[in-house]
Amino acid sequence: MPYTLKPDQGYDVDIETTPYVEGMVDTGDRWTLNFGPQHPATHTTLRLVLQLDGERVARCTPHIGYLHSGFEKIAEVMDYNQYVAITSRMNYLSPISNDICWHGAVEKLFGIDITPRCKVLRTIMAELGRIQDHLLCVGAAALDLGAFTGFLYTFNPREKIYDICDYISGQRFHPDWTRVGGAMKEIPDESVFKTMVKEFVNDDMVQAIEDLESLVKRNRIFIDRTRGIGVISKEDAINWSLSGPLARASGVRRDLRKDEPYLCYADNWDGAGAKAVEFSVPLAEEGDVYSRFLVRLEEIRQSRRIINQLIDDIPEGPLDAFPDSKMTKPPKGDVYGSIEGLIQHFELIMSNRGWKPPVAEAYGAQETANGELGYYIVSDGSNRPWRVKTRPPSFINYATMAKMIEGHMLADIVAVLGSINVVAAELDR
Repeated sequence: MPYTLKPDQGYDVDIETTPYVEGMVDTGDRWTLNFGPQHPATHTTLRLVLQLDGERVARCTPHIGYLHSGFEKIAEVMDYNQYVAITSRMNYLSPISNDICWHGAVEKLFGIDITPRCKVLRTIMAELGRIQDHLLCVGAAALDLGAFTGFLYTFNPREKIYDICDYISGQRFHPDWTRVGGAMKEIPDESVFKTMVKEFVNDDMVQAIEDLESLVKRNRIFIDRTRGIGVISKEDAINWSLSGPLARASGVRRDLRKDEPYLCYADNWDGAGAKAVEFSVPLAEEGDVYSRFLVRLEEIRQSRRIINQLIDDIPEGPLDAFPDSKMTKPPKGDVYGSIEGLIQHFELIMSNRGWKPPVAEAYGAQETANGELGYYIVSDGSNRPWRVKTRPPSFINYATMAKMIEGHMLADIVAVLGSINVVAAELDR
């Protein structure tokens, strides 16, 4: 049977595929139609200018949106901790992943090695962010095609991740949790945190995925609306620089957690010989909407596998990289109990004199839910970045919208757009 997942084979989980026959575009009178930004599927920010031949799309010109946020320019007037409030608003579906990636890039610039405890907690939260993003994507994909119940199956359990973010940071939607060399604060109660995470990944999330699969995987309407739709080949995926589920659904074997490992995805992550977490990277070959749907479902299961390997063995010790680095905030006990800690806290928080980054540049990238998210930072040695450039996966992935939809029917647009999982704030930055 096509599209069945094979047993775990280490690096790969393959998906059997069936051939795709490209649609033909008739020649004749064409008329222009604006799809969005008011259309519900475009989230009031995206716009597609279509040339239609009947109901078939002859040409598609995507516009990146109308947010005009200036996120990259804002980095020049904020220090390396303050800017985390901006990064979490670029991808608001999994904001914690943006925070972790940003400070990973900053720590690469500064040459800071975070503590084993911080690495484990960041890895757990990064995988929860991946699940958070994928649950909305697969649920909204079902909703756009008429399966409203499927959206409820995934969206309601997703609220538990917001509860976890609220518990560790005090904010549900935009946690802004990470700091240079550590985090904003220690977890209030580790046992409560473990219970919340394990209950979600082993109960609520598992049930949500099972319910969604039982609803749509044998639904004739869903299958017909997704199989063979929005196909992009492996060669084209590479040429267009796609990453994440879009690339892997087309057979591109690329995952930064495997190819350029960081945090607990790398061997010896604790400095004492600890092995990297074990997980598989799901691959497909057909590169259509349905294969992207299946790849995301399997990635949710693999994220659960990673979290379960770490959640019961969170290392003891400090969360922040103090006193190894004078560019990280000191523990509260040192702030109140020693003059050195008080001075360092004052310089970092109040006067901003504590930042002494090198005059250099650095690029730090991580594998987020939609693909490679990277931050390119240029430092002039001051307490603020001189320039920051973002490599957002949605911006790269959205560029292929025209190639995916041309030749298909007008009704196929919502299916293809949903499979890309465009986050508007990553486009118009």
